[in-house]
Amino acid sequence: MTNQNSTTIKFYKEEQIPVELHKVRVVQKLFLRPIDERAKAMEAAGFNTFLLDTSNVFLDMLTDSGTNAMSDNQIASMHQADDAYAGSQSFYRMEKAVRDVFGKHYVMPVHQGRAAENIISQVFIKKGDVIPMNYHFTTTKEHMMINGGTVLEIYTDKALNIKSSEPFKGNIDIDKLKAVFAEYGAERVAFVRMEASTNLIGGQPFSMQNMRDVKKVCDENGTMMVLDASLIGENAYMIKKREPEFANAQIKDILNEMCGYADMVYFSSRKVSSTRGGGICTNSKDLYLKMRDLLVLFEGFTTYGGMSTREIEALAVGMYETCDDTVISQSPSFIEYAVNSLDAVGIPVITPAGALGCHIDAMGFIPQVPQQQYPAGALAAALFIVSGIRGMERGTISSIRDENGNDILADVELLRLAFPRRVFTLSQTKFVIDRVKWLYDNRELIGGLEWVEEPPLLRFFMGRLKPVGNWTEKLIAKFKADFGDSL
Repeated sequence: MTNQNSTTIKFYKEEQIPVELHKVRVVQKLFLRPIDERAKAMEAAGFNTFLLDTSNVFLDMLTDSGTNAMSDNQIASMHQADDAYAGSQSFYRMEKAVRDVFGKHYVMPVHQGRAAENIISQVFIKKGDVIPMNYHFTTTKEHMMINGGTVLEIYTDKALNIKSSEPFKGNIDIDKLKAVFAEYGAERVAFVRMEASTNLIGGQPFSMQNMRDVKKVCDENGTMMVLDASLIGENAYMIKKREPEFANAQIKDILNEMCGYADMVYFSSRKVSSTRGGGICTNSKDLYLKMRDLLVLFEGFTTYGGMSTREIEALAVGMYETCDDTVISQSPSFIEYAVNSLDAVGIPVITPAGALGCHIDAMGFIPQVPQQQYPAGALAAALFIVSGIRGMERGTISSIRDENGNDILADVELLRLAFPRRVFTLSQTKFVIDRVKWLYDNRELIGGLEWVEEPPLLRFFMGRLKPVGNWTEKLIAKFKADFGDSL
């Protein structure tokens, strides 16, 4: 058996498999509905997995946001919450945790990560500004655009390669970053944003060396570096695993160095700390004061910021747990197992395995579906119908339209199967792998989707679609032929 901080265990005469280094003490009942019921549920949801009722979902792999399993210590901490509107002791415990883990003095709680994006965008972006970054996130881009900014994605040439051995596809291209400053001038660069880890291109991390190089360019131009730390724990874990300089480093030390390069750090606690809420932190009193009034206006008082004090207590404990190798490695090890298992049989997945989830390349999986018919969304719908597994489309449905009403086609079309921390077992993971394999063997049956109801903003949340043709009927018939009516 390997060391106690690893979740991948070598078995005698068996494959290496991830092992749950925790025991289950509270459970939630799941239901695997028959395929006809799943098909009806998918139709009622407008072929949008966001609109599914969870009573029809077997394995919910939509996201890790707010769905991570809290620890016993987190739940216990909620019982000591100080329910004060102002000056709550719960806040001061959270403040200390953020200072200890992220190394930032001024801490502002918000109700979730996009609330932090709203405040930062309103305060620091003006019309005509550009914001270079390693890749955008959906809500981030919308907040920046609403405030007059333009997102510039300056990822490296290897970032969008589906099958790759490149360990840090979340890196910023330094030459491209320098070119941004040369073209626009430092006065038009609101700040440089680094996302740990890049959500929309497969949860890919950036290296510490890349962060150092970005910081140097920012300092040379007098520009802030802003770190989206929502998946910073996983990014730190991959730095430890993939960057030789940090092979023997402690996760806490890696986190401290990462945050030390950033002028401002914001995060969703729904991801980084396995509870609800989020925050903004900085060591600059000037930056803090620029944001403080909007915090009070939009979120709540400075010592609760839209969160309940119970959530604040759990956030504090979760911050410390993010420094624990056995906690932070749980999700990446299961993701790696799923990715490697699918890759081994030729199923197109993003490699190397990243953070957040297993990402399936929909255009490689179902090349017969044109991108204008949303292959990632179609694949998400097909997988739910044949398995009860709810994944998330991360492709053109998650994109926007241009000024002429045409889809801005996504760089990649991905079906994301999220692995929240400490939620799924190995047998459930093997079920996922099995159903994806069956679907791949029958991939020629899958067709595209078209809009029925398309909201103008963040359409992937509430939009409704329908199949192009009758491909779902053919898929269901083939499934019944292989498995029967009851599965």
